[in-house]
This record gives sequence, C-alpha cells and structure tokens, in this order.
Amino acid sequence: MRASDAERERVAEALRDAVAEGRLDMEEFEERLEAAYKARTHGELAPLVRDLPAPGVRTPAPSTAASSASSSSAELDWPSRIGGTATSRGAFAFWGGFGRRGTWTVGRTFTAFAMWGGGEIDLREARFESAETVIRCFTVMGGMGVTVPPELTVRVRGFGLMGGFGDRATGEGTPGSPRVTVTGFALMGGIGVERKQRKAAERKAGDAPREELR
Repeated sequence: MRASDAERERVAEALRDAVAEGRLDMEEFEERLEAAYKARTHGELAPLVRDLPAPGVRTPAPSTAASSASSSSAELDWPSRIGGTATSRGAFAFWGGFGRRGTWTVGRTFTAFAMWGGGEIDLREARFESAETVIRCFTVMGGMGVTVPPELTVRVRGFGLMGGFGDRATGEGTPGSPRVTVTGFALMGGIGVERKQRKAAERKAGDAPREELR
C-alpha cells in the first residue's frame, strides 16, 4: 500500500524521539530519516521503526535513585568499554570532512588527516581497543575537533605552526579510565580538544528547566 506524507512524517517523528532518547546514534538516525522521506510504500517504512517503541509510547522511567546509580555505574564502568576489535584506525578529508562519533571502537593508534577540510572525533560514547590510546591529528589549512568526556584521562601534546593546537582538555579522568594521548600538528589551521558531558547528561541538563516549568 502506498504511504502518505502524514505516515512518513509519523515515522520521522519516531526517529527523532529515538535519537533524543539515545536509541539511535546520529549516523543511523540520518540514514533512516533519509530512507523515511524517500519511502513510497508501507513496506519501506515499517523496517525503519520495527526495533523502536511506537510513536507516542514511552518506556517507564526508573526511580531517581536507580537512575542515578545506573548513570554513575555507566560512567565508571571503564572495563566494559576497553577491549575488542577496532572499528576505525584512521580518517582522511581533502576538500571535505569526516566524522567519528557514537558507539565506535577506537584503534590503539588512530591517525586523522585533513587538508582544506575538517573532521570531528567524538570519544564520549566510544569504546577503546586498548587502555593506552594515541590519537594523531594532522591538518593543513583545515580544522579538526576532538571531544572527550569529563571522566577520560587525556594528554594533549600537539603543536601549531601558523595555527593552533588546543590543550584545555589535558587532565586526569576517573579510576580505570583509558589514557588517551592526542598529538600531531596544525599548519595554518587549528585542532581543538575539549571536554563535554556525555549526550545523556546533556539531555538531562536540558530537560531540567522544562521540568521546573511544569
């Protein structure tokens, strides 16, 4: 049966809810959203939300104490995020860009290069092949950003020539954290390393003002 515009929009809304709740990462969300708007039949729409709650359905929220304990455990349970096969050991951009984000596994040594382009390396939800990880960043007339969670141990040892290599993220993480060294150089460009809350924490902080208004 042919799908209507309203049905495509309902699926798109379900996908937006899923990415906001952390059920989908941004890459998968973008792929499914594009497929939803291109779908012509119900058969093409159904698989896009088959593994997600129906639109408008919400799973019961855990108690405050349980939620806090779960969040704390997830932040400190580094052993479960160390080990396994790397899903990416490098990235390259020339007159374009690249992105590594979501639940990917960082190689023991990860090398990124951008020339007349840019790149994003997000480690907030990442796993690590090794407890000792080196991320080498090189850019020529381009820009690159590395985002790390507050709980991660980070050392920044890069330099810039007619450019900049930010080191504000250098510092110790929580017990058991992997040790990540970010090194490399920026020629007539910039590389920034910054700490940001994990996405779940950002959403929780963003919801707080709305809760107060209710």
